[in-house]
Amino acid sequence: MQDLVIRDADVVDGSGADSYRADVVVDGGRIVSIVREAAAAGCQRPTAMRELDAEGLVLSPGFVDMHAHSDLALLRDPDHSAKAAQGVTLEVIGQDGLSYAPVDDRTLAEVRRAITGWNGHGDDLDFDWRSVGEYLDRLDRGIAVNAAYLVPQGTVRALAVGWGDREATPRELARMRQLVAEGLEQGAVGMSSGLTYTPGMYAEDTELTELCRVVASYGGYYCPHHRSYGAGALEAYEEMVALAREAGCALHLAHATMNFGVNEGRAPELLDLLDGALAAGADISLDTYPYTPGCTTLAALLPSWASEGGPEAVLARLADEDSAERIRHHLEVTGSDGCHGVPVEWETIEISGVSDPALAAHVGRRLDNWPTARRLLLADRLGTTVLQHVGHEENVRSIMRHRVHTGGSDGILQGTKPHPRAYGTFPHYLGHYVRELGVLSLEECVAHLTSRPAARLRLPDRGLVREGHRADLVLFDPRTVAAGSTYEEPRRLPTGIPYVLVDGRFVIEDGRRTDVLAGRSVRRTPVD
Repeated sequence: MQDLVIRDADVVDGSGADSYRADVVVDGGRIVSIVREAAAAGCQRPTAMRELDAEGLVLSPGFVDMHAHSDLALLRDPDHSAKAAQGVTLEVIGQDGLSYAPVDDRTLAEVRRAITGWNGHGDDLDFDWRSVGEYLDRLDRGIAVNAAYLVPQGTVRALAVGWGDREATPRELARMRQLVAEGLEQGAVGMSSGLTYTPGMYAEDTELTELCRVVASYGGYYCPHHRSYGAGALEAYEEMVALAREAGCALHLAHATMNFGVNEGRAPELLDLLDGALAAGADISLDTYPYTPGCTTLAALLPSWASEGGPEAVLARLADEDSAERIRHHLEVTGSDGCHGVPVEWETIEISGVSDPALAAHVGRRLDNWPTARRLLLADRLGTTVLQHVGHEENVRSIMRHRVHTGGSDGILQGTKPHPRAYGTFPHYLGHYVRELGVLSLEECVAHLTSRPAARLRLPDRGLVREGHRADLVLFDPRTVAAGSTYEEPRRLPTGIPYVLVDGRFVIEDGRRTDVLAGRSVRRTPVD
């Protein structure tokens, strides 16, 4: 007898088509039968070892988080309810050009320091991998949800070139090409960049184009956090579109926002740019989170010259009075490239987390001036995370409607008060933007969160409720689904999502996390 029949579900299958009522049978981790209500009336209904009454619930494919920062959280926290409770069954990690493979001992130590604010120190983990393949093997020991990995271009540059602001030599470029190729051969789905983060930001377009040619040859995609989301944002988007087209590489624009005052109301200009490129044959997609504030590390706002050489060099410059004054001038007067070319408005910066528990009193406060920020950067040794309240609601809504849009939480799970998007992105789409505002229909929104990202990841048996597809599924109540997380209580779990299955096994059952670790690495599908 088969494992499970989900009875009387309202199936929203991920294609964007109208919902329908059906019994869905799962066995061996796959969907083996879908019996629609009309067909069931004339034949014997399917049975299984377990029957789940889904009356009043929507059954959809599991959600795909196209921009996650769970690189260490997946290993550290087997529960991982932050994502599992949202209905996320697959996360894409290795984002923004900085992650933990491929590395050597030196680079691993540097990267751990550089992105402590994203993922914590990692002192509680055994970093028993160095290559991409070894990291994916580590995930395969069992994680809460599935994970796909992007080769991080900044980490590759740190390994081959270092943290200096200079052009790569031909030999170093060849080494970077080799590292990217090895990562893709070992299962990565593409390459990410963080072009406002060191050392990835020091790469010129010619270097990035050469690496993207490698990505294209393996059928992967390029996912850049591009050079500006503030002043010059449209030019930065144009740069990435042109670069990807030159390389013949698919492009996925990470957290494709139009933030800061200079971009208020300018989302239509971005969408016109994308429509023109798509009409000309470009292969482009994007992701966004359904909130206005951004989230990053406080150190990320510093000008690029101040970040050259790695974390210790940054701390030395912050401690030096002359260098610190020069940093202040760039932040407050000229507009730091780390702050997207816009002079920082300190009142928009809210401390969301610190690495040193002795500094916990700062969490939840807004910064008032540069001296306060400088003291905190030094005391917390660059480990501070912040929310940046610089977004525009009309831009958020316009971009999420676009036909190549997908969902990505950009969820940083560190800190006492993380951004609520880490715990709430997917139910917030369904509850607020579908049910309450009607920005998207339910069927359209589910397609954004399931089949579209699965197509970008080239996963032929995920992202749809179809016979033969993997049983990564979510059951939610469209009348009550909502994000529980708020800015005041960002770790509250969502409501209205009673069941989530990964590989046909319940990771959320009756609204509670089970002890099932059915997730594994999802590796690149080889090019035909």
